[in-house]
Amino acid sequence: MRTLCASTLIGEFFVIGFAGLVAMQMSELSTVTIWTVSGIAMLLSLLLCGMLTRPGGVQLGWALQAALIASGFVVPTMFFLGAVFAALWWASVHFGRKIDAAKARWAEQSEAADAPAGEPA
Repeated sequence: MRTLCASTLIGEFFVIGFAGLVAMQMSELSTVTIWTVSGIAMLLSLLLCGMLTRPGGVQLGWALQAALIASGFVVPTMFFLGAVFAALWWASVHFGRKIDAAKARWAEQSEAADAPAGEPA
């Protein structure tokens, strides 16, 4: 799960940065405000890559997805891109957990097959 989710978050890092550039041209917000908000969101996306296995990491990822969609009020295209990344986030979490479960089963089976015949696995 960690690899899929981290890949999504890295993609979001770049999208947030580009959205900040667009917001500078399209909105009446100050440049400082735009880059403060964008910078915090970009930093959060990078920090979340390392926090995915910790409690609350996935939930913080969902909060970032909601914020990305809400950024559509400043840059309307972000409604669409935020929804796309929310779908990617869901897929990363959903299929990542299935992959992790399959890896655990495979490791368990491999360990049982490698155990000597006289010892229980």
